[in-house]
Amino acid sequence: MLDVTVIEDAETAAVSLDPVRARLLAELAAGPASAAMLAGRVGLPRQKVNYHLKALERHGLVELAGERRKGNVTERLMRATAASYVISPLALASVQPDPDRFRDQLSARWLLALGARLVRDVGSLITGAAKARKRLATYALDGEVRFATAADRAAFIQELTAGVSALIRKYDAPDAESGRDHRIVVAVHPTLKEQAAGPECGPTASPAAELTD
Repeated sequence: MLDVTVIEDAETAAVSLDPVRARLLAELAAGPASAAMLAGRVGLPRQKVNYHLKALERHGLVELAGERRKGNVTERLMRATAASYVISPLALASVQPDPDRFRDQLSARWLLALGARLVRDVGSLITGAAKARKRLATYALDGEVRFATAADRAAFIQELTAGVSALIRKYDAPDAESGRDHRIVVAVHPTLKEQAAGPECGPTASPAAELTD
């Protein structure tokens, strides 16, 4: 099972977003199960669960993990193909964000468009590398910093811009015929702080997200 996989097809995205099928995916990400086993967990008839499993299987979201005999019946044990899924902007190709339409380094919406392009491009690279059975060379740096003041944040951004720009100028080789282009995305944004749901929210409430600055 993959840790994360990307969904690039609109129909597959629609299948995965169905609440019942999303619940089945979550159950199968935890371990293989049959339709009968899942029926008891999600409170649906086995035939209905089978219907949803077939739809998930057709779109490559679940796969056969094995079979077992139970009385006179052979049960198919299914499992999710990944622990989690990301829907690529390619699933909404005609309206996907395009960061080249405008450039504003201080715009949160431009950052969102960059993030969407990152998901789209890396997702496509992963898909291509998997088909070619090749390793994909990537790198990511994730950190967190607390700025004492807004002035410190502005100074940090200025130094970060100067430093990264200097590195780009140093290593950029536009005339290297055997070279390969790489995209660099550096993002700075306020951290999302999750709050525990209070008793009044009920057992199914999701934690609220709070912006911290």
